[in-house]
Amino acid sequence: MELYGYPLKAKFNQPRPPPPKVLPATSTTTASYKNRIPYHPESFSMPWMPDSYYKAAALNPTLSPLTESFPGIPPTKIVPFISERPNGVFSRHSLDDWHRSNMTNYKESETTRHNAERLRADLTRTIKDVYQQAKRTQGESTKNLGERVNDIEYWKSELCIELDAMIRETNSLTDMQKRLERALADTEGPFQVAHKCLLNREKRMGIDLVNDDVEKQLITEIKTIRSCRERLQQCLDTVNCQLMCNKEARQELEKDLADKQMGHHIDSKCYQLKNTSRGIHYYKGVERVDATVSVPETWARFTDNNIFRSQSARAASAKLRASTESLLMGTADEMWRQFSKVNDAFTSRITETANAKSKIQTHLAKTRQEIFQIETKIQVIQKTIRDKEVQLKVAQTRLDERTRRPNVELCRDAAQIRLVQEVNEINETLRNLHQCLRASEDMLQMLVRSKGVLEHDLVVKNNSLFIDQERCMGMRKSYPSTVQILGYV
Repeated sequence: MELYGYPLKAKFNQPRPPPPKVLPATSTTTASYKNRIPYHPESFSMPWMPDSYYKAAALNPTLSPLTESFPGIPPTKIVPFISERPNGVFSRHSLDDWHRSNMTNYKESETTRHNAERLRADLTRTIKDVYQQAKRTQGESTKNLGERVNDIEYWKSELCIELDAMIRETNSLTDMQKRLERALADTEGPFQVAHKCLLNREKRMGIDLVNDDVEKQLITEIKTIRSCRERLQQCLDTVNCQLMCNKEARQELEKDLADKQMGHHIDSKCYQLKNTSRGIHYYKGVERVDATVSVPETWARFTDNNIFRSQSARAASAKLRASTESLLMGTADEMWRQFSKVNDAFTSRITETANAKSKIQTHLAKTRQEIFQIETKIQVIQKTIRDKEVQLKVAQTRLDERTRRPNVELCRDAAQIRLVQEVNEINETLRNLHQCLRASEDMLQMLVRSKGVLEHDLVVKNNSLFIDQERCMGMRKSYPSTVQILGYV
């Protein structure tokens, strides 16, 4: 059936393209509905209506209204005019066209619903994949954090073990250092006694001014003591250097251990964080900030190097302690043997007892005066330290109070900078004062020990004077014992 004004290329006469195999994007589907006009049977603006109808109606306006052809009859009583010609201008659509239009709408609705169902299924699958991927990614991150915490715990334990061993070795070496210092100080007395004996023997007159065996043994003793003192001093310098190495290694271990403890605390906190934890926030752009300074290989190598350095220092320290012990035993035995020889040769040479007593009294008076001055200076230093500690408390209290400023008030202003500088300056001053205090106390102890030696020496010299007059022997019995030379007291 061919209607007039309806070309064969009308949209409802063309077959519909097959539905796409892939669902369009959501944005494309939404855009396709924006210009869609709902179906109205009375509307002539349907997209399937041919444009030629409007042209035919516009070009052939020859028909007049029905009311003009039938005057006097109302429009509702007029019977519609039906042309007898099959191809008349007022022909309607056929029944096939009506069914075909309905089928087209049904198929289009079915295709749209099918596409919507596929889209919903894709969205459900996508959402499920997103949740699974997020859970998997977070699980991997948590697993990596747990492994990191275990690694830190392992290196922490290694550092603690090595640090304890280093502390014990440093304490042992410090005791050896004190023994060396005491032994070196104890050699000063015999050296001075031998030297005084030679000087006093120069006052002999007449036939007594002879180069006898006593003088030769005294010279040999002086050389022996000087040689022992040089060796002890060199060993003491080596011990001091080794102590510095031990302290540096210990500081590196402590610093590394402190960093490990802080990192362990932070990583443990991160490991325990969950989606329901408190204190989680957005930190925009934090993933673009790379504040790392090492990789796992260099991180582990750094701690391993610190431990290896500490182990090497401990091995060198233990070896040095053994050699120092041997040196102390050797020097003590050597000086003691020479002292015995001088005593054997000096049994008949006791004319210097009075001069030796006078010199010992002079040294004792100077030592007591120096002890008094050192004690006075120690009191002054202690008072200065107390004053500085009060000032440090004030500065640190100010800094602590300023940390409670809210929000943007936490400004690093000139007052903050100056307070930090003040704390650092006071700490540096306190360190210097404590060092001075320790040095003064060490010196005081040395003076007290020297005073004790001199006082004992004076008692012995008083006794020796009686022995010199009665028995002609006893001046050199004030020589320190082997235990004192070895530094055990």
